[in-house]
Amino acid sequence: MRGPGRSNASALALVFGCASAAWGLGAVLPPYFETVLLFIGVNALLAVSLHLVNGVAGQFSLGHAGFMALGAYTAAWLSTGPLKGLFEGGNADLGLTMTLAAAALVAGAAGWLVGLPSLRLKGDYLAIVTLGFGEIIRVGLLNSERLGGARGFIGIPAAGGPAWVFGLLAVACIGCVRVCASGAGRALLAVREDEIAAEALGVDATQAKVGAFVASAAGAGVAGALFAHQQGFLHPSSFSFMKSVEIVVMVVLGGMGSLSGALLAAALLTALPEALRPLKEWTGVDLRMVLYSLALVLLMLFRPQGLMGRKEFWQGATFRRWFSRNEGQKA
Repeated sequence: MRGPGRSNASALALVFGCASAAWGLGAVLPPYFETVLLFIGVNALLAVSLHLVNGVAGQFSLGHAGFMALGAYTAAWLSTGPLKGLFEGGNADLGLTMTLAAAALVAGAAGWLVGLPSLRLKGDYLAIVTLGFGEIIRVGLLNSERLGGARGFIGIPAAGGPAWVFGLLAVACIGCVRVCASGAGRALLAVREDEIAAEALGVDATQAKVGAFVASAAGAGVAGALFAHQQGFLHPSSFSFMKSVEIVVMVVLGGMGSLSGALLAAALLTALPEALRPLKEWTGVDLRMVLYSLALVLLMLFRPQGLMGRKEFWQGATFRRWFSRNEGQKA
């Protein structure tokens, strides 16, 4: 009989293997493909963090771009101000570590402030509150002259790379797997299935949802900081309502409740517009977003449960047999 420990070990092995492969690819790919790979990693980190709220806890948040913006601008301000000497003095890794930590703290604190009152709401009401939060952050940044305002924030030092992006993505995935296997994760799953029944059994639904919201916001803040150091330039338009929708689409398309589905959808939706770029040269018309949208509509029509439903890659029989065989050989 396979216990949860075997499933968790399989998940960790798969996550670590994929992160290592992506890291290796980033070291040998041309600059353009490396950039696309880095964007895939950042979007995957955003999808994994939102998966904890939308997929595991069963809530509907539309403000994830706001937390990403807080993390991005926090990292940009620190790296061009108080921590500028570290990036210019050859200690970029130390500086990046500090900016990532600060971005996670700021975004997590904002998640707590927003989540504590708003997560008593449900469904459409929660979506409207989080949407309003995201727009408040965007408009605030647009009117903040100290952070560049409508001109944007320039001069952000380049830092990080595939090792940082996919290393942190692996950590986020492993953390998500471990949380879902813990008592807190089971409480979130109970809230997702039936909040009233969960509370009747002693689960503090509000506390469970706020905890997931804070962790999700912190993950978005880290993704925003990586995005800032990758781009070197920030503008509030990068964190609009449509960015939040894009992240939600990744979670829904992959399958609500599937971590590996969120990763797969993030990779597909990030790479697809780039793969369709040659069409403009052949047709003279930019059809990328038309085909992108058509693909989403067709997928939702023929597979409304998403790419993976609520299943995971490591729950497949082939992977379990492979992992079990390797364990037997090691023994």
